Amino acid sequence: MKNNSVKCVKHLIVLSSLILALTSCEEKKLIEVQVPLPSGPEKKKLGSPDDVKADIGSFQLVQLPFAYDAFEPELDATTMELHYSRHYLSYTNNLNKELKGTPIEKFRIEEIISTLDMNNIALRENAGGYYNHSLYFESITSKNGGQPSAALTDAINRDFGSFESFRSLFTAAAQKISGSGWAWLVVDKAGVLQIATTANQDNPMMPQSIIRGTPLLPIDVWEHAYYLHFQTKRKKYIDTYFDAINWAKISERYNAAIGL
Repeated sequence: MKNNSVKCVKHLIVLSSLILALTSCEEKKLIEVQVPLPSGPEKKKLGSPDDVKADIGSFQLVQLPFAYDAFEPELDATTMELHYSRHYLSYTNNLNKELKGTPIEKFRIEEIISTLDMNNIALRENAGGYYNHSLYFESITSKNGGQPSAALTDAINRDFGSFESFRSLFTAAAQKISGSGWAWLVVDKAGVLQIATTANQDNPMMPQSIIRGTPLLPIDVWEHAYYLHFQTKRKKYIDTYFDAINWAKISERYNAAIGL
């Protein structure tokens, strides 16, 4: 009998505690916390091209006259930053290492390339990578690129029939490159404009080039130049690049090459 009484008391205590707990929950007001939803993907903070410096050596980067995002959305800022601050910088630093302490350390880049031992793969790759990218970044502008000069326009019409024909041939040559390489508008020793293509980091000034001449206009069709944004649409990248060409700079190169 005593044991039954104890059990009953315990049950009453447990039941009372449960009732108190439920009552307490009902009396308390729950506060809804508002969690803000993301407004969109956060943009990666871009650096400044002015902060990118090559190691001390014979050559330095050409300074970009525009920000990485100056061509958005046509040419994306991330690709521009990686292209300039990683790929171009790497070729520049490696070239300086290759040249240090050599007899050609103080040579102009054009002299190094035009007299290159093509079997010296490291120098060939890095000298070409430095020179090609220097021309590439100087060949585009975020402002109105204008038109070729009168002298260059006359030469284009003479050698290609029309500007439209030149653009079509240049685009086709760049599209047909298998793997990594470059397409070029060059002027040869006879003053004739030609379209050339080269593999890897070679260019038309190097010995053994099929079409040899002074580069006027380059386009980089290595995937690092466009794949992040354009993926397999190389033609769209070429068209976008073409619309950003700084024709004043290209015309200046042409005038210098033919002695105007």
